[in-house]
Amino acid sequence: MAVTTPVTLDRQRIQELIQREEQQLNDRTRGSVEMYRRANQVLSAGVASSYQLRDPWPIYLERGKGPKVWDVDGNEMWDFHNGFGSMVQGHAHPAIGKAISDRYGLGTHFAAPTEDAIVVAEELQRRWGLPRWRYTNSGSESTMDAIRIARAYTGRETIMKIFGSYHGHHDGVMVSIGVEYDKIGDRDNLASLPYGAGIPQAVADLTVPVPFNDAEAMERRIVKLDGEGRKPACVIMEPAMMNLGVVLPEPGYLEAVRDVTRRHGIVLIFDEVKTGLCIAAGGATEKWGVKPDMVTLAKALGGGFPAGAIGGSEEVFSVVADGSVFQVGTYNGNPLGMAAVRASLTEVLTPDGYRTLDHLNDRILTGCRQVIEKYNLPGYAVGVGSKGCVTFSPVKVVDYETFKANQDKDVAELAWLFNMNRGIFMTPGREEEWTLSVTHTDEAVDAYVAVFDEMAAELTA
Repeated sequence: MAVTTPVTLDRQRIQELIQREEQQLNDRTRGSVEMYRRANQVLSAGVASSYQLRDPWPIYLERGKGPKVWDVDGNEMWDFHNGFGSMVQGHAHPAIGKAISDRYGLGTHFAAPTEDAIVVAEELQRRWGLPRWRYTNSGSESTMDAIRIARAYTGRETIMKIFGSYHGHHDGVMVSIGVEYDKIGDRDNLASLPYGAGIPQAVADLTVPVPFNDAEAMERRIVKLDGEGRKPACVIMEPAMMNLGVVLPEPGYLEAVRDVTRRHGIVLIFDEVKTGLCIAAGGATEKWGVKPDMVTLAKALGGGFPAGAIGGSEEVFSVVADGSVFQVGTYNGNPLGMAAVRASLTEVLTPDGYRTLDHLNDRILTGCRQVIEKYNLPGYAVGVGSKGCVTFSPVKVVDYETFKANQDKDVAELAWLFNMNRGIFMTPGREEEWTLSVTHTDEAVDAYVAVFDEMAAELTA
């Protein structure tokens, strides 16, 4: 991956294009305006989740099929958003549809075990090489329960995370995310800052952030905490950061983290809610060959249904097996969700499926890199498996600090608007990436590259 020597972009031109594209999008989404007015009468801020918000109004969708979605105005778009990376199977996949249809007639919820839950765990055990599994209903639940298990196993309270990483919406990990550059703190003493209101500072102080791609900084902080009597119970981290676009681990980094945590007796949790099943059959654990003590899954696991899972070693899960930790949930292992997961794992996310994803991502990355080189843009394309992005930075982003210091948020906003106005549905925000599905085609990724080329031409005209 090479960073080009960039041209200097005209900031006034960028703002003019943003204003033009915003007006076009607003004109094309009048049906969403009406939906937003209705929603504001009943839903707080007019949406079901704060991450669905957009100014001046969200884009309300009506349906999806395969690699495409349609909004309430009838605008047809290739879906590269894919439900924040959840729909790597594509929308309304027939194999998953048949499985849930068959299951519905047999009953959809018992709060009792079923065979599909066993079959799914057997497959996850095979893919990740971790012997013990439990289910949840979301990524937030998965990371929350994994941390609780790690705390019980080690008898410690402090947790360590990567600065800038998102691990769900429970208090313990809603810390040091989306922080302004001047509030990040010293690299060896990064700040523990609550992400939004309602999170006690006392809870945030139990979570200690460290930079990504710097195992030495991690170990220095661990040693310091140990000297204070606060050795972490766990390190929870994404093996590749997936909320700053895509930030891949530098060679040897994950191996070094595995060594550091093992030597200090700290549980290593790979949060694979975004990478799991999306970048390889066994996620980042398979891709980079580093096995954690625990792994958390959700998003793509359910194939459109709310399903999550936690995998781990016999030793760590001993505190669940002996009843010390109550890992519970009425809908854990729900039969309808398990039927969807089983069909997804055995019929959709197969070796052929991953070959398709690798081919498509190679094609879109190659196309984007050619555009960057053609127009000498300040940025680079990076990706793995079904995930990727164009990072609008003149230097390589390796952690939150370099992202915050260099990413061009205006160009990222313009790229989103260009995509939305030209039939490419993308996740809003400069921190997000594309997610491909097994139903995407060469035509779909070529359309994405063509829109990028059009934007680059206008930017540099």
